[in-house]
Amino acid sequence: MNALKLPLKGVRILTFENFGAGPFGSMYLADLGAEVIKIENDTQGGDATRTMGPYFLGHNDSHFFQTFNLNKRSVTLNLKTLEGQSIFHKLVASADGVLNNLRGDQPDKLGLTYTSLQAVNPLIVCAHLSAYGRDNERRAWPGYDYLMQAEAGFLHLTGEPGSPPTRMGLSIIDYMTGITTALALVSALFDAARSGAGRDVDVSLFDVALHQLSYLGTWYLNEKLDTGRAPRSAHPNATPVQLFRSADGWIFIMCMTDKFWLELMQVLQAPAIAQDPRFSSMGARRDHRDALTPLLDGIFESDSTAAWLTKLQGVLPAAPVYDLAQALESPYPLSIGMIRNTPHHTRKNFRSFANPIKLNGQRLPAASAPALGADTNSVLTELGYSPAELIDLKIRGII
Repeated sequence: MNALKLPLKGVRILTFENFGAGPFGSMYLADLGAEVIKIENDTQGGDATRTMGPYFLGHNDSHFFQTFNLNKRSVTLNLKTLEGQSIFHKLVASADGVLNNLRGDQPDKLGLTYTSLQAVNPLIVCAHLSAYGRDNERRAWPGYDYLMQAEAGFLHLTGEPGSPPTRMGLSIIDYMTGITTALALVSALFDAARSGAGRDVDVSLFDVALHQLSYLGTWYLNEKLDTGRAPRSAHPNATPVQLFRSADGWIFIMCMTDKFWLELMQVLQAPAIAQDPRFSSMGARRDHRDALTPLLDGIFESDSTAAWLTKLQGVLPAAPVYDLAQALESPYPLSIGMIRNTPHHTRKNFRSFANPIKLNGQRLPAASAPALGADTNSVLTELGYSPAELIDLKIRGII
């Protein structure tokens, strides 16, 4: 296998990040070849997820931290000191971007904005990922994924009708906001190289959550249609697109078009259902979903999920409904390289997920996340600091 030429090789990004959204986004940049340097405050223990359980990999390291910080470097630096700011500015002069996921009122205070840094490096791009943004009355509000799901309507849309408001099982707003920020940062870097000027870019959890309402939001904004929950995790319009019972569990069927409906009828060998006028079109099936579901249940319950998938494979979209163990023990993710070993110094067989992006058909390489401050000496030595100066800075709590 030829060594990959990573597209962001040579790009240096400085990050001030904690928890999920910022680290998830910057990990994409690191996976694609950028030198991502996490700037962490040693007096505060660095990224909070280093000590977040329940599983740890030695001192100041955890499964949680490894999940979000592969391929990065770590430099300890106290930005709240004058000397810390001086070192930071020297790093900025050598960098292409600065990314933070702090509260919206913090970047100005810590000097992480383009206004503060353009004199040091006019090409610098400053990316700000916050809960609610930096330019409104909520700029000082802390915020997390679950809160965004609550306020943007996700809990109203998730779960079975009549059940309490239900969040999605994963922190999907964190992840989407991280990826959105990574895209915004790379786009601004592309422009900086052409125009000779950097800028600020802002992305907030709340904005991304609201934007992810997508067509349901468009329907309400223009037609006042308040989409609610449908039984069996069904699509609000296309039918049958939902869960069905099988002989040994559940199967998810997606007839997004009339063509798929006809294919399903042939596989199920159900002429009575196929010829029933209540189910003759997408709209008719939607209007009579409650009548259609038990009829299809009766057929799907006659065989196992695996058997139905064999019959439906290549015919129409369908998937088994797995729990977490089944999903991760399935041979398919391993066979395509999505699960791999990422050796850690305390655990050689530590497993992680591959980045979903492929280059020339190859998975992106991965290295375990760094120990706190693992790269402080090497990075500052590159800036011209001597061993004696590094010892002095360490003693005085600057690094």
